Amino acid sequence: MVVCIAVIGKDNSPKYIKCASELTALQFHYKVHTSIDIIEEKLNVGNKAATDSKELFLGLLYSTEEHKIFGYATNTKVKFVVVLQSSNASFRDNDVRMIFRKLHVAYSNAVCNPFYIPGDQIISRSFESSVNEIMGLA
Repeated sequence: MVVCIAVIGKDNSPKYIKCASELTALQFHYKVHTSIDIIEEKLNVGNKAATDSKELFLGLLYSTEEHKIFGYATNTKVKFVVVLQSSNASFRDNDVRMIFRKLHVAYSNAVCNPFYIPGDQIISRSFESSVNEIMGLA
């Protein structure tokens, strides 16, 4: 089960964070922010190889006892972070890739809105409903 989804801007500022439980939101904010360093490290290893690569899915960033944190980076350096429960072994890499594809499409639709100001927080009902659907809250 997806317990947290975050969109991080190219300047490493959070644009959107949604957690399944508001009681543990601070814990997930911490996990998302610690994953930014790992994402930057993966993106900057062998700068030429990283920029030539067409692979946007970064895979498993790190794992804790309770959660697995996965990353995805777009061509415009916007980063997506998804936190899954470790107890749920039913998620495979292809399932996580599909989550990121759905999230990327929802993000693209949200920022293509002519009233969206680039770099601002993402406040969109359609994006929110897409995230709720991905997280299983809808």
